[in-house]
Amino acid sequence: MIRKEDVVIRVAGESGDGSTATGEMLAQAAARSGLHVFTFRTTPAEIKGGPVMFQVRASNAPVRSMGDAVDVLFAFNREAWDLHHADLAANAVLLYDPEEFPLPNEFTGIAYSVPIGKIAQEAGNRRGKNVAALGVVAALFGLGLNKLEDIVRAKLGKKADLLENNLAALHAGINYAHQLEKRDPFWMESTGEHDRYVMTGNQAIVAGALHAGAEFFAGYPITPASDIMEGMAVMLPKIGGGYLQAEDEIAAIMACIGASYGGKRAMTATSGPGLSLMCEAIGYASMAEIPVVVVDAQRGGPSTGLPTKMEQSDLNIALYGGHGDSSRIVLAPASVAECFHLAVWAFNLAEEYQTPVIVLSDYSLSFRTETIEPFDLSKYPRVDRLRPNGSLAPKQYRRYEITANLISPMVAPGVAHAQYTATGLEHNEFGNPDYTPTNHAMMTEKRWGKLAPLQHSRAYVRRFGAERAKVGIICWGTTAGPCRGAVYLAGQEDLPVAMLQVQMLSPLPVDAINEFLEQVEIVLVPEVNFQGQFAKLLQAELGIKVHSITKYTGMPFSRLEILRQIHALHGLAEPVLV
Repeated sequence: MIRKEDVVIRVAGESGDGSTATGEMLAQAAARSGLHVFTFRTTPAEIKGGPVMFQVRASNAPVRSMGDAVDVLFAFNREAWDLHHADLAANAVLLYDPEEFPLPNEFTGIAYSVPIGKIAQEAGNRRGKNVAALGVVAALFGLGLNKLEDIVRAKLGKKADLLENNLAALHAGINYAHQLEKRDPFWMESTGEHDRYVMTGNQAIVAGALHAGAEFFAGYPITPASDIMEGMAVMLPKIGGGYLQAEDEIAAIMACIGASYGGKRAMTATSGPGLSLMCEAIGYASMAEIPVVVVDAQRGGPSTGLPTKMEQSDLNIALYGGHGDSSRIVLAPASVAECFHLAVWAFNLAEEYQTPVIVLSDYSLSFRTETIEPFDLSKYPRVDRLRPNGSLAPKQYRRYEITANLISPMVAPGVAHAQYTATGLEHNEFGNPDYTPTNHAMMTEKRWGKLAPLQHSRAYVRRFGAERAKVGIICWGTTAGPCRGAVYLAGQEDLPVAMLQVQMLSPLPVDAINEFLEQVEIVLVPEVNFQGQFAKLLQAELGIKVHSITKYTGMPFSRLEILRQIHALHGLAEPVLV
């Protein structure tokens, strides 16, 4: 049997039929058996009903994107076939339940009839059909077979009476697969077990925030950020921290600002609609120079838009949301591992520069599962806000003192002789309202000037690919994964391509970007929004011409879509992947 190094398996069905749980358990089993996994899911925005899909990409090598085409589709119903067959690879495999629909005439690949409802019913309970499907897929393609029982026990073991039925359905599915005549070439087997974490992006953000010393969280439920709130609700009370589910997003961020004013490291998490409501408060934190971390797990479209689809369209509001010249730092992770370390950075930067920090995640990153190497926590030190040296003389504390680096000592309430007003009004060094032109200019320059050194840092970019190339890709957020995949594929064709992933979007690390620009001829900027927001930012800040490509379907780029653009810019024919 040929062992394929990289397999994409998609399980699709109706919300509530267990197809998502099948995919989740399959990913866990594959990861725990030593394979690298990368998952992607779509769910309906409705509370009940609607089509769902869970995709698992598994490999013995690291994977950074969802894949280019589907190798195996398990369609739980006819609608799943209708929605997803166009994504099948040329040599794909179809698994279908003949009780739900017959084999489609137009399918010319390898098909297996798998009556999962009947298999589960004969094992004791028809409701276990999704677990039967798990057994079939794992046994047929070699994905984490020795870990399945443990996964099912962990996922479905809360009700002892149902657990036995589920385990019976699992083994019935495995036995059914073993009786099939295997006619496809797909077989994934781990090269050995490894000590890796299996996490989602939201889980990694929670872990990073806790490692950074988060002491307070306030939030309001919203997809896809709610998992962060729920994770903090569980963990913070265990370590003496504070948690508040607020009545809305405005109350949530104001509670965080109040906690930070009181000396606590504070964070909230939301999505685009909530970030819109927080804009005035972010401006207040900027004016009063109060550290606060805001995670924005982006979704698609304006208003409530696409609650369960991804987009990179909140960049403009993250950069500019708010009236006046409201300073802030904006970060964007590209992977689950980066969710952890950018969460740590966010707290450290907020504390060091006494400013709001916005972390731009997105729907796909929030929920996708990745295998990641264990973190070396010694590489993630904790940075605290600057505090006064020694005791303070009466009426001498200047909270907004113009220092050499424009960062002023900050005290918590209760320190002797350190009373000050953290007002949203323009103020002087003591915090007293002062509306004079000279003072406003001085304080505006202070709030922005303290962030200026970040423009010259090279700590917030990642460089990949050729040292010099005709085409150079500049990207941000989760688009970096498929871009890295495209750079790798181009290298396989002896086509040199360079890539720069920008992790800090404000202040823009212009020195590192300018260095990169000197090494390439054409700049390609892919992003998942309609306007090309990052491309316009680069053009405005650096005065350069870029080739912008955008996607706004609610789905991420594939590496093949990026590779097509690379070929076009080189004047080459469309790429063909085998």
